[in-house]
Amino acid sequence: MNKSKKAIVLKAPGTNNDMETRFALEEAGALAETVHVNSFAQRPGMLEDAGILVIPGGFPYGDYLGAGRVLAIFLKYRVMNEITKFIKKGKLLMGVCSGFQVLVKSGILPGKDFENRATLTYNDSGRFICRWVRLKVDSSFFWFEKMPEEIELPVAHGEGKFKGAQESAKGLIKSGRVPVKYIDNPNGSELDIAGITSSGGNVLGLMPHPERYLYDFQHPARGSRDVKVWGRLMYRNIVKNA
Repeated sequence: MNKSKKAIVLKAPGTNNDMETRFALEEAGALAETVHVNSFAQRPGMLEDAGILVIPGGFPYGDYLGAGRVLAIFLKYRVMNEITKFIKKGKLLMGVCSGFQVLVKSGILPGKDFENRATLTYNDSGRFICRWVRLKVDSSFFWFEKMPEEIELPVAHGEGKFKGAQESAKGLIKSGRVPVKYIDNPNGSELDIAGITSSGGNVLGLMPHPERYLYDFQHPARGSRDVKVWGRLMYRNIVKNA
């Protein structure tokens, strides 16, 4: 198999979406491997043979110091050089839910042009949210290629509110780095932001869970209408563009 189609799913203590993510990648045609962060730190060179890296959702290290923070620190001080090289080569990195939190709190997103000007914090409701949401997507981003303007995906988070400082949310939108917004904002995210990309477009942080929507029977409206399985299409877009 072409090396670009090899995918690594990064697992830490408390991660709970790694199996679904690996399955989604394999279903889309990738050769996927689940790798524990300790093994990754011992052999960071494994990224050279991969074209896709996904940090899946869950509660890494129990979120005891804040969602995604401990894993972000681990990556920042143990393997950031290798991850930076991976990104500079144009390879694909996606963080979903807590993975998005990891990307932001490690500084990978939004990146140097918006350094320390964004975070993901507690939902306005003060509660953990687990439900389906409507999203407005921009299909000009390859991540959402061949999708209509409105799709649905599930969310499950307690700290999913995107908050920017010094006009950074507006700046990200102006610079074309917000491919997905909430239509029915569940957490109070600034300007309805549900996901952002790097300046090069090959890194995506996404709060909703595409790996939890691979089959029509997973949707609550199954059988009552023409259900489109957007999570499966998204992973196929990822593998196709790796």
